[in-house]
Amino acid sequence: MDANTAVQPTIKAPPRAKRKFGNKQSWMLHLMVLPAALAVFIFSYVPMAGIVMAFQDYKPALGFTGSHWVGLKHFRYMFENDYFVHIIWNTLLFAGSKIVLNLIIPFVFALMLNEVRKMGYKRAIQTLVYLPHFLSWVTLSGILIDVLAQTGLVNQFLSHVFGIKPIFFLGDGTWFRLTIVFSDVWKEFGFNTIIFLAALAGINPSLYEAAEVDGASRWKQTLYITIPSLVPIAMVVVTLALGNVLNANFDQVFNLYSPMIYRQGDIIDTFVYREGLLSGQFSFATAVGLFKSMISLLLIITSYRLAGRFGGYRIF
Repeated sequence: MDANTAVQPTIKAPPRAKRKFGNKQSWMLHLMVLPAALAVFIFSYVPMAGIVMAFQDYKPALGFTGSHWVGLKHFRYMFENDYFVHIIWNTLLFAGSKIVLNLIIPFVFALMLNEVRKMGYKRAIQTLVYLPHFLSWVTLSGILIDVLAQTGLVNQFLSHVFGIKPIFFLGDGTWFRLTIVFSDVWKEFGFNTIIFLAALAGINPSLYEAAEVDGASRWKQTLYITIPSLVPIAMVVVTLALGNVLNANFDQVFNLYSPMIYRQGDIIDTFVYREGLLSGQFSFATAVGLFKSMISLLLIITSYRLAGRFGGYRIF
């Protein structure tokens, strides 16, 4: 052995700690989850037994076992019903418009808010715009009904300032659709902005420093650094939103619409509510709800795979 060669001591790695199962902390965590798990089981899984009504001529007095079995009768009637086509169109129109606008407007607003240098103003603006998110549609609908009435604040302003005749926002089909879409965007865009602000906070500041050294203006930095950095999270938001295409916000539509605009404002959920609970057509309403659930499941699976492929989003 050479004199210059030193014998390196052998350092043994500490023994790996054995994983303990059934310890006190684990049981406490399981107990914390138990109430939520029970609530999901009782309110989400137990009612699934009622799916059998979609294949029966269900009578409450006879129950599941005594009701006559009719197979796919209600599904055939559903697809042969012309009004059902209008419901699907209304649902897709509302949900699709909300998805697009609730992506574009928060995206642009986050970019604009990111340019505000005074943190006090920035936090105040952010608080004000996402505050409507915490209002329920029951409360907000009452406010909108009063404000958008023909003698309401909006029509009075349009009449006195621009000389426009009163607009029936909640009674005219076209205006009702616009009201549904833009009121939802106004309520949610501030809260959705938080997602993009969080992504902006994760951008490496050295990128901006390097661009500034190279002489890039603020617009160039936004165009070549900020926007490309936000594209992945925007793709995740879009793909995950695809699973909600058939959910056009029952609470909002139900609290704002009226019989005079059923054809332009009815969506799947409100139709199921009226047919099932108000008209007593339990089997037909269950068939429509089951159809919607199956399509929504396929959309959720597809959107999750797209989010994983294009945005690197994974849950499992």
